[in-house]
Amino acid sequence: MRFTRVAVVATAAVVASALTAAPASAHGTKPLKTKSLAAVLTADKSGFDRNGQDYDILTAAVQAVLKAKPASPVGVLADGKTALTAFLPNDLAFERLVADIQHTKRLPGEKAAFTAVAGLGINTVESVLLYHVVPGATITARTALKSDNAMLTTAAGSKIKVDVYGHWRKRIALIDADRSDRNPRVIRFDINKGNKQIAHGIDRVLRPIDLP
Repeated sequence: MRFTRVAVVATAAVVASALTAAPASAHGTKPLKTKSLAAVLTADKSGFDRNGQDYDILTAAVQAVLKAKPASPVGVLADGKTALTAFLPNDLAFERLVADIQHTKRLPGEKAAFTAVAGLGINTVESVLLYHVVPGATITARTALKSDNAMLTTAAGSKIKVDVYGHWRKRIALIDADRSDRNPRVIRFDINKGNKQIAHGIDRVLRPIDLP
């Protein structure tokens, strides 16, 4: 699918001092490359499968939004010249979200999970996707692990909080707007490292509202 290149949303990323003080690149003076996250996501041609650790549902959601709304700010994921950090929920994360929404302990398959997510409406899907994007900053794992309590302003305009925890081995959780469910944890770091657009994989979908 062809992704539409659009400018980043007008809201600039507001990052706590620990992040704003860090350079856009964690690689010294070496310039960052411009491979987009959209290129990374669409490189996987497997489609819906039984691998809960990849990003088939997320990729399909991005494509669905851009098909319905070609000028959506989600298209910034295809503009590798625009710096951003994204948090990518894997397929299992979306399956968990759907199970929570449907109040069941049984996880749906990937296709069923995508159908349920799409059923929330394109505008809702778009808002959720933008809640996973922090424009204007290339935040590597090294920077994030030093940024406990940093507040990140997302492309949706609302904020998420970085929670660095653990004594011997530092880990990262992201505190979203849902106060009644476990916060997403970063389980994969520095996807697309060396480029202006970087991502970190998470095990749950960030929730912009407090779900019942």
